[in-house]
Amino acid sequence: MLKRVVVAVSAVVAVTLAGHQLVPALGGFTPVMESVLPWIGWLVPMLLVAAVVARSKGATAAALVPGVVWAAMFGSALVRSAPGGPSDLAVATVNVGVRNSASGEAVRVIADNLDLLAAQELTPGGPAAKELNKMFKYHYQVSTVGLWSRYPISQTKPLDVGLGWPRALRAVVSTPKGKVTVYVMHLASARPGMTASRDASLAHARRLVDADASTRILLLGDLNTATTDRGMQGLTPPLTDAQTEAGDGFGFTWPSGFPITRPDHILFKGMTATRAGVAPATGSDHRAAVASLRL
Repeated sequence: MLKRVVVAVSAVVAVTLAGHQLVPALGGFTPVMESVLPWIGWLVPMLLVAAVVARSKGATAAALVPGVVWAAMFGSALVRSAPGGPSDLAVATVNVGVRNSASGEAVRVIADNLDLLAAQELTPGGPAAKELNKMFKYHYQVSTVGLWSRYPISQTKPLDVGLGWPRALRAVVSTPKGKVTVYVMHLASARPGMTASRDASLAHARRLVDADASTRILLLGDLNTATTDRGMQGLTPPLTDAQTEAGDGFGFTWPSGFPITRPDHILFKGMTATRAGVAPATGSDHRAAVASLRL
């Protein structure tokens, strides 16, 4: 009986990993499952232990199949090294947490040596904005999202990504190496069985990117969409994920205490990512996504 269970579960795990995008959305449950897809790999050692207990070579072989599938899908993230080399722009995005009284301290630590920082869940006149205003010469804030820059900001515009109120912005940053069009977004939340609003805001974000003729585009923010969520296919391509391109590991950012997924992203085109990673954000339930880019 144990042998049959191991074989059956191994087959289900392998098919779920390899064919998750073929599974219907089921009202939004499947995309949420995809958000923690890499963690399904923990079932493999459990299956191997069960196969050993069953003293079955067939069950052991079956248990190795999802392991091979997982390695093919995610193994590169564990062995990937940053391209390195010179960079022109150090950037980060962080959801500071609307109830985070220590957000000023959090952004002060993150913003050190950055050229651009995008923040979400800002409160009007809150500690995060006040601290960033001291650290950066230029800034532009719209409602609960904002952009701070060491370089001049122009052509600013508030954006509604389908939420009925502005929770995103567009700005052009003039760096020493040329102009970069920057979007800062905080898309709608996604919960089991409730991804319709998130999906609509993702589609809105894609339309904004497609309509933008800028040579260099940088999208920073809490997209409420994991790297492994099928929804990310709406943005990557045409944009490239800095963590996938130059990060070490999965770069999980949420929840901050023990991150299991990555809703916070640095996406770009017309540039090259040289480094990417994650930084702690005191008091927030998110960690910050950071990256260095070469123009």
